[in-house]
Amino acid sequence: SEDSGETGFLCCDRSSYRSDVCYMKGDIRTSSSSSAVHLYHSGSLNLKEEKIRPYTRKWERNITETIDEIKLKPVRTSLNRRHSCHVKHQSPAVLFSTGGYTGNVYHEFNDGLIPLFLTAERFEGNVVFVILEYHNWWMNKYGPIIQRLTKHEIVDFAKDKRTHCFGELIVGLRIHDELSVNPGLTKSGKNIHDFQAVLAQAFRPPQNEPRQTLSRPRLTILTRKGSRVLLNLKSVSRIANKAGFDVETLSPKRNSDMGQIYRVLHSSQVLIGVHGAALTHFLFMRPGSVFIQIVPLGLNWAADAYYGEPARKLGLDYVEYRVRIGESSLSREYNATDPVLVRPESVNSKGWWETKRVYMDRQNVQVDTKRFRDLLARVYKRVVRKQELGSS
Repeated sequence: SEDSGETGFLCCDRSSYRSDVCYMKGDIRTSSSSSAVHLYHSGSLNLKEEKIRPYTRKWERNITETIDEIKLKPVRTSLNRRHSCHVKHQSPAVLFSTGGYTGNVYHEFNDGLIPLFLTAERFEGNVVFVILEYHNWWMNKYGPIIQRLTKHEIVDFAKDKRTHCFGELIVGLRIHDELSVNPGLTKSGKNIHDFQAVLAQAFRPPQNEPRQTLSRPRLTILTRKGSRVLLNLKSVSRIANKAGFDVETLSPKRNSDMGQIYRVLHSSQVLIGVHGAALTHFLFMRPGSVFIQIVPLGLNWAADAYYGEPARKLGLDYVEYRVRIGESSLSREYNATDPVLVRPESVNSKGWWETKRVYMDRQNVQVDTKRFRDLLARVYKRVVRKQELGSS
């Protein structure tokens, strides 16, 4: 007999400027061919259809519009007229997109992995991930993290034409601040160190693997190609070596082995890099480590908002090396009195795309070796002092 009192629940929270999140409970069935999720019920529920693009950069309309739209459709119908379930799940599900800026490591963590942790951690692994715009390379790269967040197989929404049935579904991801977790906004009080613990479980070497012990503290330099290149990298490496560090250079790429990057940075006392997406890997460092961000001309705000502030929240000893006019390649392109050099705020006031065009895409850096040597001498003393305190 049909249960005329069968209930369902569909509600969307659109209050955040960063992300919409919708919640469904009841008889939920996927329909990938129509880009829809149906919520069947036989009662007198007054639910309206919702539409959502499940990506965490809602305010950037141009990128959000590239994300597949999902229709969440309440359907009042009898039990025998519903799509039959090909796969019936006992666990709740989270549906999200790995489209948008995926391919840029900053966005992979900021817009994807950290929000996924925030949304799914309360299920303690008993949750199914349904992914829009699924990429094999993304799964190969981040599979070890995903396996710490779910015990179940991933559902590729577009490719898997079967009807998946759930009792509970969250569509979209919660997001707090840049590369961070606000414990005041999580029911469990989780913070960024809890996300770091997931990274450790995913990437740290096996216990029986011999540990490399270095007599000198390790300093790792993240290198870039294309723009914001550290032109005198060899000189900086030499200076760091003379200051007392064992120096390693890393050039992360989209297909880089995350485990290898994690092991290098987790065992480093100092990280140096010019402002850019690869600095996201500071998340792999231990609290108390030193993170030196070389900030090109015109990028003071972006450097602090996207990496400086999150690094401080993580407990890193954050140091900013602000490039002076003579250290920027732009000083050889523009007249000495040009606003690009002397009043970057006037360029930045024209909007992010102008900042990107002038300061992100067309600028390289050659640091002053004397100034940088003095900085590394101070940092070395700090590192040695911390090591002595740690061993005492």
